[in-house]
Amino acid sequence: METVYMVAGLLAIGLNLAAGLVGGTAWARASISTVFWPLLRSAQLLTALYVLVETGLYVAGSRAEYGLHYLYAFLPLVAMFLAEGMRGSVARQELGERDLASLDEGQKTTLALAIIRRETGVMTISCLVVAFLIWRAVETTAGMF
Repeated sequence: METVYMVAGLLAIGLNLAAGLVGGTAWARASISTVFWPLLRSAQLLTALYVLVETGLYVAGSRAEYGLHYLYAFLPLVAMFLAEGMRGSVARQELGERDLASLDEGQKTTLALAIIRRETGVMTISCLVVAFLIWRAVETTAGMF
């Protein structure tokens, strides 16, 4: 089970870092990345799998020496849900008091690009935070196996 845990953790770290790099590049260039969103969703799925493996280990009786390990292991889910909530509010913040019906096509396109850029920024930061948290969890597994 140790191997599955380490592989899941390292893959989740790598995929979150990759998504963070792609998203950060797209955000910095103010461009839309067709690779970022599928990569992000894959990283989220792998992160959820990592947390499931962690939960299975805990239920099976494998305990980390330090309780802080569990904070690092389960906070990635919290970070992902918070980021999704923030992403949902980005459109409302960007739209503000504007009436969509009154905007011409060029203004709608500009608004949509601004929303996508802000959403990409929020989700990029979440990928980097999740990668850090999982790295700390993997690092603090002492005594677990």
